[in-house]
Amino acid sequence: MPIYEYECGSCLHKFESIQKISDPLLTDCPECGQSTLKKLISAVGFRLKGNGWYATDFKGGGQKPEKKSDPDKNSGSVPAPPKKKADGCAGGTCGCAN
Repeated sequence: MPIYEYECGSCLHKFESIQKISDPLLTDCPECGQSTLKKLISAVGFRLKGNGWYATDFKGGGQKPEKKSDPDKNSGSVPAPPKKKADGCAGGTCGCAN
C-alpha cells in the first residue's frame, strides 16, 4: 500500500499515513483536530528494475556495462594480419596525396 504524506494547514503538523489508493483522503489533523489537512507530493520510494527500461536508468553510479567478448573472435593469441592499403587514389599510393 502507498504511504501518503499530509500536512495540517493550521498547526503545520506533518505525518505519513499508509492507505489504499481507494481510501478517502484524511481531513482531520491528529494533533489539533482541525479539518485543514492537505496531501503533500513527496518522492517516490520504488525503483524500476529488469528488462524493458532504459540502460541509463538506475545503473550503478553511471558506469557503463561491460561488453562481453565473443569467444570465437579472440580465442587464439595470434593477432590478425594487417590490412593492405588499396591501390590508387583511395589508398594513398598514387602520389596525389603528397
